[in-house]
Amino acid sequence: MHLQQSYTQAEKGEIFKKLHYAEGLFVAPNPWDAGSAKMLASLGFKALATTSAGLAFSLGKADGVSAVSREETLENARVIVNATELPVSADLENGFGGEPAACAETILLAAGTGLVGGSIEDTTGNPEDPILPFGLAVERVKAAVQAARSLPFNFTLTARAENLIYGKPDLKDTINRLVAFAEAGADVLFAPGLTTIEEVEAVVRAVAPKPVNVVMGLSTAKFTLSDLERAGVKRVSTGSSLARVAYGSFLRAASEIMREKSFAFAVETMPYRDINAMFK
Repeated sequence: MHLQQSYTQAEKGEIFKKLHYAEGLFVAPNPWDAGSAKMLASLGFKALATTSAGLAFSLGKADGVSAVSREETLENARVIVNATELPVSADLENGFGGEPAACAETILLAAGTGLVGGSIEDTTGNPEDPILPFGLAVERVKAAVQAARSLPFNFTLTARAENLIYGKPDLKDTINRLVAFAEAGADVLFAPGLTTIEEVEAVVRAVAPKPVNVVMGLSTAKFTLSDLERAGVKRVSTGSSLARVAYGSFLRAASEIMREKSFAFAVETMPYRDINAMFK
């Protein structure tokens, strides 16, 4: 499937939706700026998704503590949308507000940037009490779904249950939330932090026939795409892992200069002409 620049937002929305129901699975990796988006598009990926952590790191901010504003998030999404021909979904964090109306407003504003999908998670932004009450979390998804359905094109709404990455290893509650989000109308379900293929299979079974996204690149899970496809996963994202690879390599190289007084890192770098050619 090759996208043309003449495709409208509505056509991209339809393409993105259909990817979730095609045979097998697809990978929607997570760029954090225009350059990384263009690089990923050049490799043949069919869709992209933004990363809140990758954006936060690029701004010199911490992720997960509401340090990045909605305006910054949507501007980053707009840049990534405009960088390639691919459909893009955005990490919209907790919707940038506790009330359902805030989630709905965020979805409508996100659609205005050219996005054709976005995720809403059940977090508070408060590290001391990170997960929203069950009932409020469901109402927020309902409001986001209603906003998405009001748009004149397919906007794929992903609902995220965040227990597992916020120190609450309660798979039962996580699955209960995902089931409730699915019943509230979410198009895709997502629980970052699943650590075994059995947990992945349990989530897929619980919300079927709705598609499930699994994030890879976390240190705790070593599944292959074949493993995930057999488990019934439809979409795979990479979260902040690609950004962390880039920043980790950058920091190691800079540290070598300071500590070793050498430049051996340059041997392994991608040639200037190759990177430059990708952006012409």
